Amino acid sequence: MRRPSAVFVLLLAIASIGVAPAQAQVLGPVQGLPNVQLPGARLPGLDPVAPLHSVDDLLRGPLALTRKVQIETLRRREPRRVDIDPHGAPVLRGEFLATGLSTAQRDAVQAAGFVVDRETPADATLGLDFVVLHDTRNRRTSRALRALQRAAPGAAFTYQHLYLPAGEGDAARVATAAAPSSVAPSQRVGLIDGGVDPGDPALAHARIERHGCTTANPSRHGTAVAARLVAGDADTLYAADLWCGDAVGGATSKLVEALAWMAREHVAVINISLVGPDNPVLARAVQAMIARGHVLVSAVGNDGPAAPPLYPAAYPDVIGVSGVDAHDRVLPEAGSGEQVDFCASGVVGSGRNALRGTSFAAPIVARKAARLLEAPRTGAAAQVQQQLIGEARPLGARGRDPRYGYGLLSP
Repeated sequence: MRRPSAVFVLLLAIASIGVAPAQAQVLGPVQGLPNVQLPGARLPGLDPVAPLHSVDDLLRGPLALTRKVQIETLRRREPRRVDIDPHGAPVLRGEFLATGLSTAQRDAVQAAGFVVDRETPADATLGLDFVVLHDTRNRRTSRALRALQRAAPGAAFTYQHLYLPAGEGDAARVATAAAPSSVAPSQRVGLIDGGVDPGDPALAHARIERHGCTTANPSRHGTAVAARLVAGDADTLYAADLWCGDAVGGATSKLVEALAWMAREHVAVINISLVGPDNPVLARAVQAMIARGHVLVSAVGNDGPAAPPLYPAAYPDVIGVSGVDAHDRVLPEAGSGEQVDFCASGVVGSGRNALRGTSFAAPIVARKAARLLEAPRTGAAAQVQQQLIGEARPLGARGRDPRYGYGLLSP
């Protein structure tokens, strides 16, 4: 980081505010997100009224690691599209997810002013029954949710949450050309993130299968994570882009659709360097993926050790990864708790240009997991985790440490 002292001050400010843990349930009225300010300081590189051109715009400046800053920036620059739930998590304004809608309930919801999207491919693949609902009357989020509950009291509704990158987005600046790192056979591995630049030197040997966008829209964050995931080898990378060049992306339904695509392609190990709240639709999708024999590896996020768990890393059987620096010290902004299974290097580059985040630690662990699992199989998540425990070097307390997990995994 270029201004570690600023990050430290911001983390203290966040810790002093406190955040209620997110729950997988229908949520009530929207409350205001605390306005985190640094006394006498402006957020470097962030103009609160400037338009956002891509997700990378959220990840500029030394304070970009902080999810609260990303959320506040989204709200200020995209107020017509982005709102927050009662716990301060970002949501798409006017969009909701519904499960258990009968034909009669769909008719009632439509009569109440909502458009029902057709079922997504995730429905057939993962056995889910959710649909996306759009409010055509431009009501406040809380009011629209109450209208849905009145129209179909027997159905379950939740927000269309947004999941955000867990690391700085300028990391591609320090990416370098990579020769194949090993003589091991090529492998197949999945990535759910922003777009990946196939022309990046670090991905020169990889074959990239894209999903989610009609055209390629590379992002620095997605490319940097992909570079660590492939590590210069001739792997096949299944890359799902949740942004497609838009500044507002990472929606729950798109994340679930990306998981379903990975399932159809039989991608055994999937890296997710995104974080957000507990969401019942995402929780069911993750459970379905684990049951089908996939291994999900996810960054634990950079909200600090006192923050509540972030998802999908905190779901059962997902391998949650924290980050350490060049001296194997846990990053002070990394999440802490039972969701941390392992840690790996969360620093890209060195010196003044070094960039960091748990985003860049997760792909190191995902890559090691992919070497252990060629195809999905029943019980793979627990089996792969046990094998990785045997490879990890303990750094914290004996057993499972809340900050280091079972220990450090190196490339």
